[in-house]
Amino acid sequence: MAAAYELRCRECGKRYDNAPLSICEECFSPLEVQCDLDAAKRAFTREKIAAGPTSMWRYQALLPVPDDYNPATPAGWTPLLRAPRLAERIGAKNLWIKNDAVCLPTLSFKDRVVAVALANAQTFGFHTVGCSSTGNLANAVAAQAARLGLKSYILVPADLEPAKILNTQVYGATLVRIDGNYDHVNRLCSQIADRYNWGFVNVNLRPYYAEGSKTVGFEIAEQLGWRLPDNVVVPMAGGSLITKIRKAFKELIALGLVEEKEVRFFGAQATGCSPIAVAVKSGADTIEPQRPRTIARSLAIGNPADGIYAARVIRDSGGWAEDVSDVEIVSAIQELAETEGIFTETAGGVTTAVTARLYAHGRIKPEDLTVSCITGNGLKTTDALQGAYEQEAAIRPRLSDFENYLEERSDDRELVGGSSVR
Repeated sequence: MAAAYELRCRECGKRYDNAPLSICEECFSPLEVQCDLDAAKRAFTREKIAAGPTSMWRYQALLPVPDDYNPATPAGWTPLLRAPRLAERIGAKNLWIKNDAVCLPTLSFKDRVVAVALANAQTFGFHTVGCSSTGNLANAVAAQAARLGLKSYILVPADLEPAKILNTQVYGATLVRIDGNYDHVNRLCSQIADRYNWGFVNVNLRPYYAEGSKTVGFEIAEQLGWRLPDNVVVPMAGGSLITKIRKAFKELIALGLVEEKEVRFFGAQATGCSPIAVAVKSGADTIEPQRPRTIARSLAIGNPADGIYAARVIRDSGGWAEDVSDVEIVSAIQELAETEGIFTETAGGVTTAVTARLYAHGRIKPEDLTVSCITGNGLKTTDALQGAYEQEAAIRPRLSDFENYLEERSDDRELVGGSSVR
């Protein structure tokens, strides 16, 4: 499929051959990959998809990689789960969780985008790759670069969560901590990409990187029995994910794989970094950058590259955007874990809290089929729960001590004396 996709400017429409390029030379707007859907029809059928691998690569015919590309990492194909207990708590009746907290190899949806970006890094002949990151992307680039035998330089804000730093260094990546926020880091990466012959996944490889997010949308549709949901709630950092899920749905409709349907898109941000949500709420046509102040560091991008496009998707679909406080984020992390057994990082806490608010405010009807996207694993941000749980004193390994323990816990007193403890 090497000739069946190209780069195209998102504003003026100028076309470009495939190359490590992300900005239009005419109008300086971002470039996007455009696939030849007519060419894809022969290779992108329900039957051929079902016969493919149980990973995101079952959709390879609609991804910008060469026909003969042999994937090294089986990222994607994560569970889509009903969430009945969470639904009951927040007033929903048909709520689903798309759980990328278990995505291979580094437990976030970023594994998808990196897989496509590094496929193109190899095609373009890069031997060194890198990224600017708030954590999850750093982990994904480091791990997959190691698997492909590529050298990697990862630049991150200095205050990144310790678990994410460790989960980058363990793969042998060169980690460079920057005294600044993500926007400072990203600007430096753009300068480095211009100076050195390196492939930065979210700079000069960004159009290809972004296409990996489409696989979230493809999977949602297939896992729902080749139908589209009524609503999708998506966390927003740079804003790309929400736009690509919509693009995936549009491509499936164009290919005749799902019935045409208007899906409403809802964006979720933290109050301490909510430039896209502010634009949606105010009706603004531009994004006003913010200085991030939130525990949700994976969403802490104050000047989102795709912010204006994310806002357009939300408005055009009849959706909405909300932002939630750090306290609400932590509470939502706990609620999702306690009801559905899913431990999410802070970004998932944002999505869960926003989903609850959308139902509470009547923006989503209880009976709507709604998918809430969880994009990363809670083991990466355990510091957010520091002090939330007390460690009780140990008891002796005796049944009498355990029964005394139950007696002291009012919620468990009904168990004492019954068969449950005999």
